[in-house]
Amino acid sequence: MSEVAAIERPEEDRQEIESAVVRFAGDSGDGMQLTGSQFTMTAAIAGNDLATFPDFPAEIRAPAGTTFGVSAFQINFGARKIMTSGDKLDVLVAMNPAALVTNLEDVKPKGIVIADSGAFTDRNLAKAGYDENPLENDSLESYRLVKIDMSRLTVEAVKEFGLSNKEALRSKNMWALGLVYWMYGRKRQASIDWLETKFAKNPDVAKANIAALNAGHAFGETAEMPAELGTFDVEPAKIETGLYRTITGAESVSLGLLAGSLLANLKIAFCSYPITPASSLLHQLARMKEFGVLTFQAEDEIAAAVAAIGASYAGSLGITSSSGPGIALKMEAIGLAIATELPLVVINSQRAGPSTGMPTKTEQSDLYQAVYGRNGDAPMPVISVSTPSDGYEVAIEAVRIATKYMTPVMVLTDGYITNASEPWRIPDAGDAEQFDVNFRTDPTDFQPFMRDNETLARPWVKPGTPNLMHRIGGIERSYDSGHISYDPDNHQKMTDVRAAKVLGIANDIPEQQVDVGEAGAKLAVIGWGSTYGPINRAVNNMRDEGYDVAQIHLRHIWPLPRNLRELVGSFDQTLVPEMNNGQLRTLLRDQYLLPAEGLNKVNGKPFLIGELEDAIRARLEK
Repeated sequence: MSEVAAIERPEEDRQEIESAVVRFAGDSGDGMQLTGSQFTMTAAIAGNDLATFPDFPAEIRAPAGTTFGVSAFQINFGARKIMTSGDKLDVLVAMNPAALVTNLEDVKPKGIVIADSGAFTDRNLAKAGYDENPLENDSLESYRLVKIDMSRLTVEAVKEFGLSNKEALRSKNMWALGLVYWMYGRKRQASIDWLETKFAKNPDVAKANIAALNAGHAFGETAEMPAELGTFDVEPAKIETGLYRTITGAESVSLGLLAGSLLANLKIAFCSYPITPASSLLHQLARMKEFGVLTFQAEDEIAAAVAAIGASYAGSLGITSSSGPGIALKMEAIGLAIATELPLVVINSQRAGPSTGMPTKTEQSDLYQAVYGRNGDAPMPVISVSTPSDGYEVAIEAVRIATKYMTPVMVLTDGYITNASEPWRIPDAGDAEQFDVNFRTDPTDFQPFMRDNETLARPWVKPGTPNLMHRIGGIERSYDSGHISYDPDNHQKMTDVRAAKVLGIANDIPEQQVDVGEAGAKLAVIGWGSTYGPINRAVNNMRDEGYDVAQIHLRHIWPLPRNLRELVGSFDQTLVPEMNNGQLRTLLRDQYLLPAEGLNKVNGKPFLIGELEDAIRARLEK
């Protein structure tokens, strides 16, 4: 292929397509997350529905050019409702051999592979495990390969700014972005404006990146590209009118926590220890000081949890967060919050594997931990986030339950939801229902554990309230009075009432609905958390093919919806896809003696739609 030839593709050659899946991949220092986020922004501005999947390397400081340090950003955008980040790639942009070798298997047959040929040096090829250059043999013949020396062209594009070769190559991601903008007919102005703002204090860097962006776009316009490469148009999606923004899971959860605190008329005290992938929630809430949000970065997980409990005792909304290993460390403190019956919101951003595991990879690893994972009998409500934007409503619901029932609540999200993004229709704050917290101030007949007849919640008293002094601690308390008690019958009574309080929440949450299809179908596919998107798309696709299948997706994990037993009993078969070895399946079997069948994977990646379609087909055709 000739790299530069003065030929411009006629506008009528553009192909109209319904959706596309694009992935940018390179070293962790190549700016792939920034590149992906900019493409996401332009897709949103163009009116496309979208879903993203940032894939971070576990070893951020891995040697350059190695497979351990490959960073990728995937976006699925289209003119229809987009439910997942996409199965197979239409376009892979590989900035070096390591990016190619780690991502090639995800490219669909005849998919487009755009490779920076300038990075395919002998040294980089050896680091990636190649014996010979795949760009120069027939190993990529099943793909539409586009070889471009992006490195050289970037250096040429920015040479007027007097940058060193190393500094110049930092703009290579913008060159690649410009080329992909040209492929999909995207406007560059929003990215140009962003670069000017981002590097306002270093205008030469801004100008260099803009020059690289424009050069990549111009290359697409003027180069003699392969005829099969094509250029594409993706029309705006037909979605509900309103004011939208692109939002990540971390952003939606943080906004939901803030909204919940305002609806409850409480101040937030967010106490956390930084840990992947939960740290982004701390970053988001730290920016909300103007709303009275207090953030506290603790030195360890237990300190973070007990500080949040102290904040709740003092009359604020205590919130703590972590991923699975950190939650395990917090569990004694969470047990204290259950025993003292104080409101506490615990955000668990799940990640793959036990202990350190794979901190940047997604997994639904902690349902057992959330429902069962404390010493003694220590029930706690558990709710889950299904999509990046869903975190807003789930966080509000967590605040409502925690304050109404005087109990800790655990919110299960995961690394995929936390970092992924999608369009979010900004709600009207005036539509939300207030649930003001009523602190006890009347000393008449006050007992610290005398409960509300309906909710079984004990009163919440701010320290220093006249004539309402009481003792609180980790040792078992006497019913009503709260005094230390070693009476066995009292312990039985307190254990039973705490369990009844949590189970009673089932009467205060919506009955479970069938998301797609109807009750009584031959097969129900039951999911929770981030499996929502692929399950939804797979079930809809199979129904279009005539299969009698339905989708049920759970937000409330504990207690389970009050009608769920009857609902799941109406189906001939139940299939529970999870990114674990069958934790919800075990819970359903435990509670309902349900012969649920699992579909499980723990490879650190979300389900593919095709995987689910195959599983549905296999069960309905046997």
